[in-house]
Amino acid sequence: MANVLTTGAWFSAPTGKPSFFTRLLRVYIEGRQRQADRAVEQYLAARGFKLTDDAERQTGRLFAKAGRQP
Repeated sequence: MANVLTTGAWFSAPTGKPSFFTRLLRVYIEGRQRQADRAVEQYLAARGFKLTDDAERQTGRLFAKAGRQP
């Protein structure tokens, strides 16, 4: 028993398969991240691929405005 506790086997034990809703939420979040990445790429491409402080502020405003739209 002491060997199990000292090697950390309790923490490395395999976990069960994530639930359907967990997997669905993960896919949704990853899709939204890809969409946001594409929007930033398009914004930077339109402005010459220079990531300046102003460009970073503008992308933040872009996403804030997009979040308020239905």
